[in-house]
Amino acid sequence: MEKRMIFAWAMIFCLAVAPVYGQYYSKTIKAGPRVEKMTRLRFFYHDIPVGKDPTTFLIAQANITQKFFSPSPYGSLYSMDDPLTLGPNRTSKMVGNAQGLYLALSKDPTKFSAVFYADFAFTTGKFKGSSFSLFSRYPLTDFVPGPNVIREMAIVGGTGAFRMAKGFALFRASSSSAKTGDASLEVDVTLYHY
Repeated sequence: MEKRMIFAWAMIFCLAVAPVYGQYYSKTIKAGPRVEKMTRLRFFYHDIPVGKDPTTFLIAQANITQKFFSPSPYGSLYSMDDPLTLGPNRTSKMVGNAQGLYLALSKDPTKFSAVFYADFAFTTGKFKGSSFSLFSRYPLTDFVPGPNVIREMAIVGGTGAFRMAKGFALFRASSSSAKTGDASLEVDVTLYHY
């Protein structure tokens, strides 16, 4: 009986102490009015999956899709570290890079579509050290789209000058190759941030 009483008191003590240690510190304060800023950016993004200095690498691919030739077979996962430049040529002044992943979604080998996550970071200029994050679906398009084809993608966050960013990016092909998968895209970005 005495052992049961000791056990019962030990259980009561443990149950009484657990809520005290299980709490965390939290203080909510009312934020003052914030002034939302809008920033527009224009640069060029270069995705180069082949050649002597590729910027995109295939990291996973389903076995079933290997029998179809496509620059980006369905279900393929890529990692990227693509340069961002001021001009349409890859040799133009570099202003940053886009690092992330994309998953190819099109079963049609003549089309391209992907779920795309990338962090666009700036390494020079006014926005050096700042970045914005893009997480969106790249809509279905031909591998060699015309110059007037514009694709819109969502911006979901940012750091530095773009802290708490939201907005959109418009992508327009300045050059692309269905044979290699290489693409240079003009990017017009509208960011809303604090």
